[in-house]
Amino acid sequence: MGKKIYGLIGRTLKHSYSVPLHRELGNSAYRLFELEPSELAGFLGRSDLGGVNVTIPYKEAVCKFCDTLSPEAEATGSVNTIVRRADGSLAGFNTDIYGLHYMMRRAGASPGGKKVVVFGSGGASRTAQYVARRGGAREVAVISRSGPDSYDNLSRHHDAGMLINATPLGMYPHTGAAAADLSLFPECTAVLDLVYNPRRTALIMQAEALGIPCTDGLPMLVAQAKKAAELFLGRAVDDSEIERIILKLRRETTNIVLIGMPGCGKSVVGLTLGEITGRGIIDIDEEIVREKGCSIAGIFAAYGEGEFRRLERRLTAAAGKERGKIIVTGGGVVKDERNYPSLHQNGRIYHLRRDLTLLAREGRPLSIKADLGALYRERRPLYRRFRDAVIDNSGTPAEAAATIWRDFNENTGN
Repeated sequence: MGKKIYGLIGRTLKHSYSVPLHRELGNSAYRLFELEPSELAGFLGRSDLGGVNVTIPYKEAVCKFCDTLSPEAEATGSVNTIVRRADGSLAGFNTDIYGLHYMMRRAGASPGGKKVVVFGSGGASRTAQYVARRGGAREVAVISRSGPDSYDNLSRHHDAGMLINATPLGMYPHTGAAAADLSLFPECTAVLDLVYNPRRTALIMQAEALGIPCTDGLPMLVAQAKKAAELFLGRAVDDSEIERIILKLRRETTNIVLIGMPGCGKSVVGLTLGEITGRGIIDIDEEIVREKGCSIAGIFAAYGEGEFRRLERRLTAAAGKERGKIIVTGGGVVKDERNYPSLHQNGRIYHLRRDLTLLAREGRPLSIKADLGALYRERRPLYRRFRDAVIDNSGTPAEAAATIWRDFNENTGN
């Protein structure tokens, strides 16, 4: 018999982390398979199929192709892991339940005694409902597009203590969307978003701003994959692998973002970081110049600052969706609050500070003749608002880059 195939099936998988994840777990044969609904039966009937994970929108649809279902899969009507047995039969499992349990414990969140609101009504929602009820929730409300509990009457659930987003809302590439406004839930003490790309959805960022304990879906993804790998490989995988892989994926996918005054050395430090890390660099100012076909000074002269900021906002939004990059911003990117979620969603933001007397002015329309002290006083609270860490760049670019890389590796695992 030939080599068995393993992988993830779904309709759109460009956002998936599953291949590197399963390779970390010892399955080098794991691949992505984008399928249309009409292709499911044929694919699952392949004789060389060893096992697959299942994601949106097929977690419920694949149940009918399984010869047996685990108790959890049967109870939820949702399958995310399928294994072909030695006798050729297909066994369906729901390892998402294990993953969500792990994610809750890791976040210190418990549904016990709480009203839990679950956004969405698909396969992931069924898993969330099951875990919430088994965890002792006093009530579980499922929000769908229509019906008695819909997005139009969320206020009736103002007493919810836990929110779980089990929809693709906010998922790459359609970042920025959120299932709800958290101000509608004043008693909420935990927000769980099953989306893992971007690192911080709009829902998670609002929870952060309100001081509500929250988590993205990466811990669930890794934990369920560990359980699935045990089924695929027929051997136990130590639980310590979950945290090791979470840390590795966080480091590999989180962007390093540089902000700071014009002329503070962001571009040079960014290039140095690129040499140290091997990461790709996105320089927002260079992207603007490339798109407009003239220098920044020329853009200001011909179109004005408003046009420059519009371009900056759009290109910053595009860069912020990327993963594992070094993003170098212009000095005034902090002037538009809308740039913050774009940069924060996948990034750790570093504010480069340099003595004002050392700042370069050439080619910088807003600083060439400006009072740099006044400009810094104006922007200082904005830099504070955006930044995760401050890095002194009064020495060499190599020193600043090394400090950033050390801090990054120490602070991107949570």
